[in-house]
Amino acid sequence: MNRSIDLNRRNQRLSRRRALRLLSAGAAALGVETLSRPARAEGEDVLSEALVLRDPDIPVAGNGSGDITIVEYFDYQCPYCRKLEPELRRVVHEDGKVRLVWKDWPILGPMSVTAARMALASRYQDKFVEAHDALIAVNAKLTEGRIREALAGAGIDMERLDRDLASNASAIDATLTRNNDQAMAFEFRGTPAFIVGKFRVPGALTIAQFGQVIADARKAAAAKK
Repeated sequence: MNRSIDLNRRNQRLSRRRALRLLSAGAAALGVETLSRPARAEGEDVLSEALVLRDPDIPVAGNGSGDITIVEYFDYQCPYCRKLEPELRRVVHEDGKVRLVWKDWPILGPMSVTAARMALASRYQDKFVEAHDALIAVNAKLTEGRIREALAGAGIDMERLDRDLASNASAIDATLTRNNDQAMAFEFRGTPAFIVGKFRVPGALTIAQFGQVIADARKAAAAKK
């Protein structure tokens, strides 16, 4: 029923020079000039600000009009992502002005890909956040049965989900490939990994550390105005 995608087919890294020109020499911040360019045609510039921070194919949680974006590259089978989730949501809720973007990066096996594809398909019935919450809360090895049970329990229309998986397969796979290309170009080694504003954060943070990097991101944004 679920066809897998080969994320390795485009895992030849975007050239080191192209990736590193997006990082400032000191703080590993994303280069503002490069990110401010408009996105070009599909697949040509996956590191543009438009596709890193505001990919139109990925729903936004938190404050959709917020002044700072946190992008998390995650895997539903990653125990660290699962453990961090409540703290990340708390930071976003308490700040009140943070856009939260979850980017599926299914690197822990075929069931990770299956979960990611089903979650992304749920957005066609405006249930992506519900799907994400249900799947990240599964504290057991994922199977297709557990995935489907969790989604159905979250109010996802499974018959429609299956139809959307089939009819939107190319768009879903393109989103996963784009997420993967970004994570590889940023030289992330695993999940979770983050972009906070213009800053690259290749690992988990504490609540206090999230607060600090959000504050730093706001200062950096203000300094560019």
